[in-house]
Amino acid sequence: MQSIKVAELKTKFAQNRQLHLLDVRRVEEHAEYNIGGHLIPLDQIVAMQTEDIDHLKDEVLYVYCRSGNRSMQACMFLESLGFSKLVNVEGGMTAWQELN
Repeated sequence: MQSIKVAELKTKFAQNRQLHLLDVRRVEEHAEYNIGGHLIPLDQIVAMQTEDIDHLKDEVLYVYCRSGNRSMQACMFLESLGFSKLVNVEGGMTAWQELN
């Protein structure tokens, strides 16, 4: 697993909207504020309910949550499921919103 600072991800995001983003926050957090990432809450990942993203196992996948802790956990679980290019977004949506 790699990691990325929010500022760097924002730059990539501005240059290329085709990034694969995975939001592992709760449904209500995603509803409050989101940047367009695919939502699979951490508890579903732990339960191995990843069918919606299994086709991305060999793609770079940026994983984020509110602060970076749940996304790190999600990355560890996803690695065990065969995802090979995971990038944890340090600071999560809290840091993202602070940069606005």
